Amino acid sequence: MSRVAARLLVVLAGLLAALAVAGPAAAHVGGGAAGSNYDARVLAVTPEVPGLTVRVLQFGDELELVNETGSEVAVPGYDGEPYLRIGPDGVWRNANSPATYINLDRYAQVDLPDNAERGAEPDWVQVSTEPSYAWHDHRTHWMSANVLPPAVAADPSEAHTVFEWTVPLEHDGTDIQVAGELTWTPPPSPWLVWPAYAALALLAVAAGLLVRGPRPLGALLLVGAGAGLWHAAATPEPPVSISSHAGAIVSALLPALTAVLVGVLGFRASRRGRGAMTGLFAVVLGWLMLVQGLPDLDVLWTANVLSNGPQVLARVAVALLLALGAGFVVGGIAAVRRFRETASPDGPERPVPVG
Repeated sequence: MSRVAARLLVVLAGLLAALAVAGPAAAHVGGGAAGSNYDARVLAVTPEVPGLTVRVLQFGDELELVNETGSEVAVPGYDGEPYLRIGPDGVWRNANSPATYINLDRYAQVDLPDNAERGAEPDWVQVSTEPSYAWHDHRTHWMSANVLPPAVAADPSEAHTVFEWTVPLEHDGTDIQVAGELTWTPPPSPWLVWPAYAALALLAVAAGLLVRGPRPLGALLLVGAGAGLWHAAATPEPPVSISSHAGAIVSALLPALTAVLVGVLGFRASRRGRGAMTGLFAVVLGWLMLVQGLPDLDVLWTANVLSNGPQVLARVAVALLLALGAGFVVGGIAAVRRFRETASPDGPERPVPVG
């Protein structure tokens, strides 16, 4: 067992070095919530302008505008005052606009400085050199913390349109309206999903604690590694100001591919009858899966998931990462303690349960 432990320490050191370079990969690039019962979307930009795109980020928490038209786009504040100018030379923000400070807090709980008032002469400060910007816009999300919209509170079992919203823009002397809506969807029933989460965790524990051989645990390692790979591949497109979509996926794939390597090695060990080694790989993979899944913990109890793939698969992947990951840590430790490898007259070393 000392040689087994030494080999695992070498593997673990390499994994930690890789993760130190990549950092934990969350499905929601840029931070924020990975799941929500609310969701905001842009329905129309009227009139359409080639090269001008607007989308909602983080379920309505932010609005992103990308201007590749070659002309400046002006975004007014909540009182119609000049707020943003987004053009070929970058983004300029008015330091005398109340929106500059109100948008610093999700629920606008800020004290405005004396210079921020309607009608004040604009004081333009450049905040980006790129023709794109994402800002927190209070018109696109629900503003009351811990208070449901009236229609939702009256019937939380049904989906609702909370409200429709409009954000005005001006491009090259033309008024533009960005129209959208905020919706609310009931979360999955805890009586249905939480027993499933518990069953997944117990399955991994049982594979290491109760099953006579290591092969079931090894097969589960492949399932967990596959969940991590899908979770990374479905990384949603991040804000343009943060990184490219390809770069975000590459960053997320590094820890996921490391998890796949560990899962394959653990499966191989299980096929060779090395129960203790399989358990050690299960512990390492469990920690890697938890690193990937914990930033997305809120997905387990919310209706909408940030993902570039089907919502159902995104939720299943996070459930596998968290439930199987926790189960692998416990079940892997149990397997290491239970199995010892002894020579068999008719073949290679085989796992023998102890006790």
